[in-house]
Amino acid sequence: MVEIIAIAAIVLAVAVAIVLALAATKPASFSVRRAALVKAAPEKIFSLINDFHQWGSWSPYEHKDPAMKRSYSGAAAGRGAVYAWDGNNNVGSGRMEILDSSAPSKIVIKLDFFRPFEGHNTAEFTMLPQGGATHATTDVTTNVTWLMHGPAPFMSRLMQVFMNIDHMIGKDFEIGLANLKRLTEQ
Repeated sequence: MVEIIAIAAIVLAVAVAIVLALAATKPASFSVRRAALVKAAPEKIFSLINDFHQWGSWSPYEHKDPAMKRSYSGAAAGRGAVYAWDGNNNVGSGRMEILDSSAPSKIVIKLDFFRPFEGHNTAEFTMLPQGGATHATTDVTTNVTWLMHGPAPFMSRLMQVFMNIDHMIGKDFEIGLANLKRLTEQ
């Protein structure tokens, strides 16, 4: 019986060492990016992202907890606008602040998560007209990119041994971009 316990302890120690070693090989930062072509002018898309009050119409995170508490502060939209949330384990709690709002092509957001895991990241949205179209053109196609990047502390890298962060977050970005496409192409 003692031999079985000793063997089990050794196997467990080796398994833990392997997981820790795999986590140590993961990059110290992460980046998730998705893009979509939208048949709408950049200004139309920009306005939905630049105003946190509009996120309920397109963000996939807004519907994961119907009882989520939201608060808005700072500027009404654009640079200095702040949005905070507190919800169930699907959405946790956090805060976003628009750091840069360069109409109609770029929005940079400081994204802080407090729960269920602490994280401090940056989200960037870019809206670039395609094919030499001008903003005055009625048939503009815009390449919309949603990027999130930030540091990957050791706990994050440990979780990445068991799950694919790009796939998890990327699915939500794809839904959000599809929602923006649907809203702005109408």
